Amino acid sequence: MTDVTQHSEDRRGPVLPPWLKKLAATLLTVAVTLLGLLFVTFMIGRVMPIDPVLAVIGERATQAQYDAAFKELGLDKSLIEQFYIYVRDVLSGDFGKSIRTGQPVTTDIARVFPATLELATLGTIIGIVLGVPLGVMAAVYRGSWIDQLARFVGLIGYSMPIFWLGLVGLLIFYGILDWVEGPGRLGVFFQGLVPERTGLLLVDSAIAGDWTVFKDAFGHIILPACLLGYYSLAYISRMTRSFMLEQLNSEYVTTARVKGLSERKVIWRHAFRNIRIQLITVIALAYANLLEGSVLTEIIFAWPGLGSYITTSLLANDMNSVLGGTVVIGTIFVGLNIFSDLLYRFFDPRAK
Repeated sequence: MTDVTQHSEDRRGPVLPPWLKKLAATLLTVAVTLLGLLFVTFMIGRVMPIDPVLAVIGERATQAQYDAAFKELGLDKSLIEQFYIYVRDVLSGDFGKSIRTGQPVTTDIARVFPATLELATLGTIIGIVLGVPLGVMAAVYRGSWIDQLARFVGLIGYSMPIFWLGLVGLLIFYGILDWVEGPGRLGVFFQGLVPERTGLLLVDSAIAGDWTVFKDAFGHIILPACLLGYYSLAYISRMTRSFMLEQLNSEYVTTARVKGLSERKVIWRHAFRNIRIQLITVIALAYANLLEGSVLTEIIFAWPGLGSYITTSLLANDMNSVLGGTVVIGTIFVGLNIFSDLLYRFFDPRAK
């Protein structure tokens, strides 16, 4: 019987370890997701009511010039061949040239993305620092004024248009009170004073020790970052409250209280400790949403980030730039979801 079993296993081949199977499944999921993302962006470029040839050569070109450009762009090939060429170029880091700037799209994205990254990161930090304690306190003092305040803050954050809050914020804190700097990322007189190392102005000015530039950059970023942080706070606080309520109603919390543990230890060492894993996913999603959803904020505050770049390119019929930016944002969103899933598996023994 043993020989038969051994012979059967030999015919099936070696059995892969579970972690290798999970890794293969994860990589396959990522590959299919990114392929689907590329397919969607490819089809967007084909269904848009914009002639890519005219966008490149202009409307005054002759028919011969049009035909030559049509063939050079590969539009004479079938859609399957075009999609294959598109995927091949994207995987090699080639998004084509920007019609508006005349530079490779990858160069443009590398130039504007640090501004979006800095803004979204600071906004997420504000949302975490304020949203997590607010959500915990709302759950602990359920039904109190703290809970009502948390609900009100979340309701305003979800219902108020971000462009309206941005305009009101500029009017009050910049126009009337003069507490912050105006639109843009840096004052005109401070341009080029700090060597660009990371592309993050706050980091670069701190490394250079130029605190005057740091103060000016902080004055420009604080208002849009607080605006994005408020929307992040609304989401994080609501989810934190929901997670904490579930834990506080559990039997182990009642047992801990019966044993005489202080309320502080019950809340932070027991209940909050068990929701940290869930918060990782929530924070990752909030961060991804700010990275991809800061378009209106960047436009209102004239912030030279990726969202503003995509919008300007769309208005200029520069589809290479639009599709390149869309692929980058989609890839980041997928990557952050995978990263949060890996952290979830790392911190939660049950997921292992």
